[in-house]
Amino acid sequence: MKFKKVFAMLMTATMLTSMLAGCGGSTENEDKETPKEESSEAKGDKEKGGDGKVYYLNFKPEQADQWVELAKTYTDETGVEVEVQTAAAGTYESTLKSEMAKDEPPTLFQVNGPVGLASWKDYCYDLSDFQIYKDVSSDDYVLKDGDAVQGIAYVIETYGLIYNKALLNKYFELPDAEIKSIDELNNFEALKKVADGIQKNKDELGVSGAFTSAGMDASSDWRFKTHLANLPVYYEYKEDGITSSEAIKGTYIENFKNVWDLYLKDSTCEPSMISSKTGEDAASEFALGEAVFYQNGTWAYNDIKDMEVADEDMGMLPIYIGAEGEENQGLCTGSENYWCVNKKASEEDIQATLDFLTWVVESDEGRDMLANEMGFITPFKTFDEYLPENPLVKAYDEYAKAGKTPVSWNFTTMPSEEWKNKVGSAMLEYAQGTGEWDAVKAAFVDGWASEYEAAHAE
Repeated sequence: MKFKKVFAMLMTATMLTSMLAGCGGSTENEDKETPKEESSEAKGDKEKGGDGKVYYLNFKPEQADQWVELAKTYTDETGVEVEVQTAAAGTYESTLKSEMAKDEPPTLFQVNGPVGLASWKDYCYDLSDFQIYKDVSSDDYVLKDGDAVQGIAYVIETYGLIYNKALLNKYFELPDAEIKSIDELNNFEALKKVADGIQKNKDELGVSGAFTSAGMDASSDWRFKTHLANLPVYYEYKEDGITSSEAIKGTYIENFKNVWDLYLKDSTCEPSMISSKTGEDAASEFALGEAVFYQNGTWAYNDIKDMEVADEDMGMLPIYIGAEGEENQGLCTGSENYWCVNKKASEEDIQATLDFLTWVVESDEGRDMLANEMGFITPFKTFDEYLPENPLVKAYDEYAKAGKTPVSWNFTTMPSEEWKNKVGSAMLEYAQGTGEWDAVKAAFVDGWASEYEAAHAE
C-alpha cells in the first residue's frame, strides 16, 4: 500500500472536526508587540544565532531522545539555543504548571484539545499569520478562539488492539477454536470467544495470556482510564448526536465493564498484580510473543519493533465493546498533541520558537526525524514524501479502504485530569477486589458532572 494514500485519508478524516472545535475566551497581554512574520528571503539572510532561544516542554516520553537530537541539529545549524525537557508519563499538566511559574518558562508547550486549551488559552500566541499555520493542510487540525489560531496538531495517531497475526492464526487452526478467521473477529462477542480460547490454550500456543498486562501505574493507566474510556463516551455521543457534554449518562458503562473484565481475566498476569505493572512490561510481553493482544497505538511501534514479532505479523483491531453496529467500526483516530507558543515569552523567544517550528516541518532534517525516526503521520502539507514505514499505520489504511467508520478521540472532552485519575483509581480497586464496579460508575458519571462544574465555575 502506498503511504501517500494513508496520508490523504488521514488528512481528510472529517470525524476530527468536532473534537478540534475552538474554545471561547479572551487572552491577556494584548498590548504585547507582535513579532513580524519574516519573508523566506529574510530568514535565509538571518545571521547565525540571534537573541532568542527556544524551550520546548515535550509531552511524549517515547520520543524524548529524538527531540533532543533534533534540537541539537538545529542549534548546530543556526546557533539558536533550543532546550527540550520531557515530562514523565502522566505528569505533563502538573509539570507544565510548575515550569510556567519559573522565570524562564517554556516557549513551546502542548495542550490535548479543547479542554486542555481552556486551561491555557491565556498563554497561547495567535499563530494565524505565521508559516507554521500556513503549512497545515486543514483547519480540522487546529484549535481556534474566533479567528485566532491557538494550537496546531503536529501528529495524527491511531490506536486499537495491536495483535500478533502469527499467533492469532495459530489459534484459528485449533480444533476447538470458535472463531476461524480475522474476518469473523469484528465484534465484542467474537473477541471474547477468541480471548477465552487463547487463554484456555495458552500452553499449546506458547503464550502467557491473550492480553498483555493491564498495568495501572502512571506509564500505562492512561491506556484504560482515557483511551479505553473513550469508547463508551464515543458511542453515547454518537447515539445522542452530540460532540461534548456537561453531564454524561453512562449509557455504555456496562460495555466498558465487559471489556475491562476481559482484559483482566484473559491476561498475562493476575488482576491483583496490575498496580505494579508498567507500560514497558506490556510492550515487552507483546514484543516477545508472550501475548496476542496489546491495547496501544501507532506510537508504540518503536517500542515493539525489531524483536520477536516481525513487522508483517503486526496488525491492529478496533476495540469492540458490544455496541450496536460495531461491525462497521474502524480504529480510534485523532490527536491530543497541539503545539502552543507561549505568548508571555519575550518577543525574541517567540520569534525564535516560530522559526524553529517552521524548520521542523519544512527542513529535511525535521521532516525525516518526525516521520522516519519518531514514526509520525502529520497534518502538514510539507510531508508528502516523508511518511513512516509503520505497519500499524497500514492497519488504519486497511480499515479506511474497507469503508469502516473511524472512532473519534472524544477523550479530549473529558472534564479534567482529576476525572481520569478518579476513574482509574476506581478501576484499579475493582480489579484488585477492594472496590465494586458501582464505584467506577460513580466516578465516571457523577464525577463527570462535578468535575465539569468545577472546571466551568466562575
